[in-house]
Amino acid sequence: MKIAIATDNGSVSAHFGHCTGFTIYDIENAAVAAKDFLQNPGHEPGFLPVFLRDHKVEVIIAGGMGSRAQTLFSENNIKVIVGATGAAEDAIGAYLSGSLQSSESFCDH
Repeated sequence: MKIAIATDNGSVSAHFGHCTGFTIYDIENAAVAAKDFLQNPGHEPGFLPVFLRDHKVEVIIAGGMGSRAQTLFSENNIKVIVGATGAAEDAIGAYLSGSLQSSESFCDH
């Protein structure tokens, strides 16, 4: 399984589309097996869900995301977790332990 965290300088980005890039975690046996960073290729409506799907991402974690983007991720079979804050390493740990839950953190721009 691959999990992407919208990242700015090692922290969860407040808005997925405007992040510096995506820290991609390869998960095996409920643990991080590998980590990579993909530069954000640009924020165009509808592009990032397909871009991350093409990189085999199954979960996206971000601070905030608009409802349209959340729908597009869902249509690309990518689970959305929003409302995350802090270090990306802490967020992936919380997700893997089951303590990171999605909130109603929507962006309206």
